[in-house]
Amino acid sequence: MDPGLRDRTLRWIADDPEPADRAALQQLLVAAMTGADPADLAGVMGEPLRFGTAGLRGPVRPGPAGMNVAVVRRATAGLAAWLVSEGHRGGPVVVGRDARHGSEAFARAAAGVLAAAGFAVHVLPGAQPTPLLAFAVQRLRAVAGVQITASHNPPQDNGYKVYLGTGDAPGAQLAPPADARIEAAIGAAPAAVSVPEDRAARGLDPTEDYLARMETLRHNGFPLRIALTPLHGVGGATAVHALARTGFTDVHVVAEQARPDPDFPTVAFPNPEEPGVTDLLLALAAERGADLAIALDPDADRCAIGVPAGGGPAEGPGDSGPGGATGDGVPAWRMLTGDETGALLGDHLLRHSASGQGSGDRLVATTVVSSSLLGRIAAAHGARFAETLTGFKWIVRAGPGLVYGYEEALGHCVDPDAVRDKDGIATAVVLADLAAGLKAEGRTLLDRLDELFAAHGVHRTAGLSLRMPPAQARAVVERLGPPGWEVDRPAPDVLRLRRPADRDGRAARLVVRPSGTEPKLKAYLEVVEPPDANVAAAKARADERLADLRTEAEELLR
Repeated sequence: MDPGLRDRTLRWIADDPEPADRAALQQLLVAAMTGADPADLAGVMGEPLRFGTAGLRGPVRPGPAGMNVAVVRRATAGLAAWLVSEGHRGGPVVVGRDARHGSEAFARAAAGVLAAAGFAVHVLPGAQPTPLLAFAVQRLRAVAGVQITASHNPPQDNGYKVYLGTGDAPGAQLAPPADARIEAAIGAAPAAVSVPEDRAARGLDPTEDYLARMETLRHNGFPLRIALTPLHGVGGATAVHALARTGFTDVHVVAEQARPDPDFPTVAFPNPEEPGVTDLLLALAAERGADLAIALDPDADRCAIGVPAGGGPAEGPGDSGPGGATGDGVPAWRMLTGDETGALLGDHLLRHSASGQGSGDRLVATTVVSSSLLGRIAAAHGARFAETLTGFKWIVRAGPGLVYGYEEALGHCVDPDAVRDKDGIATAVVLADLAAGLKAEGRTLLDRLDELFAAHGVHRTAGLSLRMPPAQARAVVERLGPPGWEVDRPAPDVLRLRRPADRDGRAARLVVRPSGTEPKLKAYLEVVEPPDANVAAAKARADERLADLRTEAEELLR
């Protein structure tokens, strides 16, 4: 056995404040020292979790390479030290958590360390949605917020997400250079067992204020029948209450997925983007004759929607697979893509913001990997449009006057003045409002989407992921520059290939980047057909071109 691995493990065991984690490491160490493969021990004692996008995320396990109380204590000590260095000693901090394995203990540790460091710590009651934490940071004018959550990661993971209450976007996720400085402070923190804790935290429940804010998001009074799933996460009860407060009381929740469950027993991967994850939701929607189906991810910061697609098989890039057509005359259902939902919400929110702001002051934003349709919608409304790097830490910093921001991965910021981040619950309310208004006119969300396509051209998008080591993924991004494409690099690790519109107005785009969380190369495809009164024919042409672009992309990226 490697003596260095043995010594690192012994030091970590001595410094770990949790008896169960110490015992687990001791067992792994004894096994490795008595002839077992040391790979398991090497894994948990590997490189520490990096303080990356918004904070930490990783598997719940002992050692520096996992999420555990020792790691959370040191991370919080680093965060506290950085806040003090920025002049925020004694300021209010909000701590929240979801219902994942370890979340309660991690939130307690974070609150205790912050309290011992002299901050006025406010702890949300029980397991709560991430948007409620982001809302509380703004409402309380806190200097920071910590949410223990791994969002839609697999069941074995947990995370530590940080919001900053000061700076250029109060209440938003932290962004460079703060993340690097906090990581440096974590590296300088003492051993976990030496980090002081204090139980002087106080309770805070902003739910009533949050729900009252939801009431301001509704404009239509027409009723709607809704099917909803929180995917075993923590957003179900709050979403039902928010919908009820805005007049939507005919809500049917998927019973098998209604209660928080850290094991996520009905889904292999609790992400509404994954194939099959919304099957139970769409089946319930068809059974109850719903007008709209809503899926929240486990911490309720993302929202996906399903719609009746008419008789026969579901059509379009958001095909649902199982749970669509029933074969007995019940309309098929399909999930909309994040880009389709983004176009609908951008248009809707610009329509309803026109009376409150000068048209030139309004801003909508999305990322370099999302559809270009939002830019055309903004121009038609006389509003500004911004394109940012991926992540809501950039979207909400796109500029003043932000009305709406989204990313194609089902994240939507529909009320930046209240929650400066993606908010699946507020998004559900706004989408229900839009669908209700259209229903009152005898139309549907798909009808409105076709109107946008007729006005601005059919925009079809799709994603492509190729599993490969991070170094290989970076190498692909660095080397690509195929003939026939215009090439630009919005960031060192992002490559954008464009085919400008031809004489008929047809354009195509391919954006490639390494995944920030998985060993994958990710590609984002878009084709554009020019405006055409025959929208059905234009969609058919776009779908054919998108399939061809996918084949071409797969060959380019090998």
